[in-house]
Amino acid sequence: MLVAADKFKGSLTAVQVAERVTAGIRHVVPDVRVEALPVADGGDGTVAAAVAAGFERRELRVTGPLGEPVTAAFALRGTTAVVEMAEASGLQLLPEGVFAPLTATTHGSGELLRAALDAGARTIVFGVGGSATTDGGAGMLAALGARFLDGDGEPVGPGGGGLRDLATADLSGLDPRFADVDLVLASDVDNPLTGPKGAPAVFAPQKGATERDVEVLDAALTHYVAVLEEAIGPRAAEAAASPGAGGAGGIGYGALVGLGASFRPGIELMLDILGFTDALGRATLVITGEGSLDEQTLHGKAPAGVAAAARAADVDVVAVCGRLALPPEALGRAGIRRAYALTDLEPDTARCIAEAGPLLERLASRLAEDFLR
Repeated sequence: MLVAADKFKGSLTAVQVAERVTAGIRHVVPDVRVEALPVADGGDGTVAAAVAAGFERRELRVTGPLGEPVTAAFALRGTTAVVEMAEASGLQLLPEGVFAPLTATTHGSGELLRAALDAGARTIVFGVGGSATTDGGAGMLAALGARFLDGDGEPVGPGGGGLRDLATADLSGLDPRFADVDLVLASDVDNPLTGPKGAPAVFAPQKGATERDVEVLDAALTHYVAVLEEAIGPRAAEAAASPGAGGAGGIGYGALVGLGASFRPGIELMLDILGFTDALGRATLVITGEGSLDEQTLHGKAPAGVAAAARAADVDVVAVCGRLALPPEALGRAGIRRAYALTDLEPDTARCIAEAGPLLERLASRLAEDFLR
């Protein structure tokens, strides 16, 4: 049996989910062989999943989203690094109730990428998701040597709001090592940079942006693209319309236009990196899951990717979750035979979150009774 689940956001990491599911199953079938492979789709938890799969954790101090130093980590195995932008620029780094939609910066994400280069990485999986930022990756590029100047020749202010004052952009100072590195964006979103489906309109409200902030950010990022187009030509506008450009507040755009990145759906890429195919070959049943199984799950989230790969290998999949918002027919189309939700045991959502570990063990025991007895 293979446990390949993502985190239950706000309550359990992917590693803890695997531990609790394994414990619950063994309450019912003590001698069952269980292999744990925590997974992630490029958002927060991606480095932890890589470390659980055998990568080495490397920590350093970088610039956080508010400009203050934070401790962040990336994962390294041989010449392959897994870098998670949320480690340096994520929402979880903000104090509770504090948002900075116009000024949060991705500068620390650039510092993480540079550290991966310094460590000898030749392939970098760049997980983008869970960001506090909407700066189009300008902060990241500035940390790597780009210059974004206002009309007085001074660096523009941090965040997407600062890009309103952008007069000139110079990417010639970017770290030349990226020319020889395979940088792959791992993202679960394929949004463009701007417009009705762009990063400000779709994701900035989750980061505290008001309607007016969204208008400001969309205009600022549109201006950013125009200035970059003057500097590097039409590929600036082409990259802005590319799938994944809007990932993590537009950091996907910065990586595409400035660092020569390519884009792949996050879960597909992470399953490759984590060795999922080999583990699947040893499994007769796969247990996947995440905090909420809902419509978003079906669009590139980890459980959908796990289920698709398992179905292709003719291995049954069941899921565990905190909350289930998909009907059985939608689960079936995704390749999931059945889903078990914490809310089946405890209808109170707050208690589900507070007691997620013990509840998940009980849920896993119920699953074992149904599928392993």
